[in-house]
Amino acid sequence: MAFTFTDSNVNEIIASGKPVVIDFWATWCGPCVGMSPAIDALAEKYADRVVVGKYNIDEQTDLAMANRIMSIPTILFFKNGEQVKDLRMAGSQTLANLEAQVEKLLAL
Repeated sequence: MAFTFTDSNVNEIIASGKPVVIDFWATWCGPCVGMSPAIDALAEKYADRVVVGKYNIDEQTDLAMANRIMSIPTILFFKNGEQVKDLRMAGSQTLANLEAQVEKLLAL
């Protein structure tokens, strides 16, 4: 199951240096809800190597504002405490697309 990121824990997790994948979502967003099983599967597959989780933009705002999240779902990738700009994804994604991006993240 995907980790739940909040404004109180997200910065510490990113700063840990471990690879991090954050899905920005909301309960009212159909594509976000539809993609939820893929995010959970990604979290399970990479549990030992990557922190994969969800950030609800209706309950949390700081990270969404800091990263200029204008549409959801948006997925950001972090490694060594920094956002990997080339791996940002917007819109609904398949599990295969997500896995491909995580493999790129791990290869960096």
